[in-house]
Amino acid sequence: MTVEREIRIEPGWKTALHSEFQKTYFQELRKFVKNEYSVNTIFPKSNLIFNAFDLCPWYKTKLVILGQDPYHGEGQAHGLAFSVLDGVPLPPSLLNIYKELKTDLNIQINKSGNLTRWAEQGVLLLNATLTVRKNQAGSHQNHGWETFTNAVIQRLAEAKENLVFFLWGSFAAKKEDLIPKNRHLILKSPHPSPLSAHRGFFGCRHFSRANMYLMQKGITPIEW
Repeated sequence: MTVEREIRIEPGWKTALHSEFQKTYFQELRKFVKNEYSVNTIFPKSNLIFNAFDLCPWYKTKLVILGQDPYHGEGQAHGLAFSVLDGVPLPPSLLNIYKELKTDLNIQINKSGNLTRWAEQGVLLLNATLTVRKNQAGSHQNHGWETFTNAVIQRLAEAKENLVFFLWGSFAAKKEDLIPKNRHLILKSPHPSPLSAHRGFFGCRHFSRANMYLMQKGITPIEW
């Protein structure tokens, strides 16, 4: 069985990323991840590694929000950047995202941190690294995930037009060079973390600006 046939991901993404799955780095990454799941507690669950892609099919993607690492606490990560499952307390960054939504669009702060409803509307909630060891932030960085997710951004940006990219924080801002600025809207701000949100994330109004852009391009806006 080839590596690609073992990859369970939404068919549109599988086609778009076909060549990536053939590359040596991805095969090495797959071996690393498979071993990690066998010897450590890894988040998210293995069937949710590509959840962001499964919930936001290739054909539907209209907006990308970039995160860095999955949550590394028990019961938090489920494959969507910044999102947690129903019943899990809101992480600080997500609470600040909700606060900005309240300021920007007067949307009341949601008690649930589950952002599945965004993904299903075409918001790709993409972490740069798709797996992590329990209680060890950044433990799966520099093993190939970043190469893969950079390729995701590049393929999207090259194949589509009029996408919106939210680049929050210095890490995400570095991805700007992967995106043709004349074909897409790039919105940058400090990270929503409590350490940096007051430096310009609050008041950025990215949610309304994104919807205005989408509507100008004849694209259905996001119901945040």
